[in-house]
Amino acid sequence: MEFVLTSKERVLRALQFQHSDRTPRDFAAVPEVWQRLVEHFGTSERSEILDRLNVDCRLVSYDSYCHHPDIPDSSVDLDASRERSSTATMWRAQLGSGVNRDIWGACRRKVRHGFGELDELVGAPLAEAASLEDLHVYRWPEPDWWDFSQLREDISRLNEKSEHSIRYRVGSVFETAWSLRGMEQFLLDCGSAPELSCYIMDRIAEVHVENLRRVLTSAHDLIDIVYFYDDLASQEGLMLSERMYARMIQPYHARIIEVASSFGKPVMMHSCGAVYRLIPRLIDMGLSVLNPIQTTARGMDPAKLAREFGEQLVFHGAIDVQRLLPTATPEVIREHVALMDQTLGSHGGYIRSGSHHLQADTPLENVLAMYSV
Repeated sequence: MEFVLTSKERVLRALQFQHSDRTPRDFAAVPEVWQRLVEHFGTSERSEILDRLNVDCRLVSYDSYCHHPDIPDSSVDLDASRERSSTATMWRAQLGSGVNRDIWGACRRKVRHGFGELDELVGAPLAEAASLEDLHVYRWPEPDWWDFSQLREDISRLNEKSEHSIRYRVGSVFETAWSLRGMEQFLLDCGSAPELSCYIMDRIAEVHVENLRRVLTSAHDLIDIVYFYDDLASQEGLMLSERMYARMIQPYHARIIEVASSFGKPVMMHSCGAVYRLIPRLIDMGLSVLNPIQTTARGMDPAKLAREFGEQLVFHGAIDVQRLLPTATPEVIREHVALMDQTLGSHGGYIRSGSHHLQADTPLENVLAMYSV
């Protein structure tokens, strides 16, 4: 007998390594792709577009709910970020000349490229810090800058027409830290001045952990997955050694997972590139879902991942945004999507999505083919 599940049920079954009526789907894209979908479907409502694509997941983000005590809300554009990929908003103070500032103090500028725009980091507010004293005087965000009183209402609105899988976006630790210090200097500090790196990550993690605790205390019944992100690899290998990850970064990730687990919530991590060597460590740490499964990166062959980890880890992503989606025909994309559904979903634990945000060079017909529309 044929059965049809709700989106929430479909994703829950994937988290339990059970097969469903169809592979659950998620979506993330740059604004240029969203605009094509707006024109195609004749609506600017992102939730409605996701419904038309049969996307099962919805996202709420920590930085939709912050209020900087020194920056008026009138200077903030929650829709300004070129990184914004979903229905969630992101706090960005507008500084003029196309520059915006995130809640931590990192600034980005819109830069044109061949297909649209992207956000590029400009400067690093902690680049010149030479001591812990220099870091102590920085204007660090505090948990009380966040007000989650509207969160339950916002989630209810996302579920107004049907029940979706709701993911709470915690934020990042490592990425936010190097955006404040500069990547090269931060990585050097990890080896030569770890007290500086750890202090920066301490201040970031204490906000994320406390925010997560408050969010799950007030809305645990409405949130299905806890999500954080930290890119740890290039396409060829890790950006830092396994030993350095274990010593410097993993304790912060473990704290996030520990809080989520205490509320019975599975955790999803985004980490691009060749993260194969870290996967056993991530599983041991209690990670449930790994995104984005960048299949073109070294060691990230889907069949190999499914064979070695398919009964322990849910895979999220894997539809290549670099080569496949921009250049293949819709027919080839449909075949590839079916192959990923079968391969990574062999044990039931797969959520279909791009291997990152769908990029601006992706034709509309290929987006629709990926979602069987």
